[in-house]
Amino acid sequence: MKNKTVAAWLAFIAGPFGLHRFYLYGLGDMLGWLLPIPTALGLYGIERARMFGLDDGLSWVLIPLVGFTFAGCALTAIVYGLMTPEKWNARFNAGAPADAAPGQTGWITIGAVVLALFFGTTVLMSSIVFSFQRYFEHQVEEGRKISQ
Repeated sequence: MKNKTVAAWLAFIAGPFGLHRFYLYGLGDMLGWLLPIPTALGLYGIERARMFGLDDGLSWVLIPLVGFTFAGCALTAIVYGLMTPEKWNARFNAGAPADAAPGQTGWITIGAVVLALFFGTTVLMSSIVFSFQRYFEHQVEEGRKISQ
């Protein structure tokens, strides 16, 4: 039986690596195997920014990927945590009664939802701000090159 609390925490903590997908759908889940790709590219962008500075164009394209992936997984944790027990058990515990314990929402599940909401929103807004700031700074620099 798939536990909603475990799935919500896995999506929040290890979602960018696809662990919640493997927990719910098994090792054959393609999305679970694809989730680490944008995470790795974003971490590579962070390493490039550390090595070459924030003026590196490729790094400011890659860095938001890890943020958007984390924010998407935080949203998934929120959806899992707020899903009704009936819907959870119908989807992930097909043979169980509608009110089976693995689909129940407890305080630990709510903790995952609250933390996912807080950190997911923070990471999403930071990723958007970073990408737009770098884009507009690049446009200003290109405009200065043209005007000189």
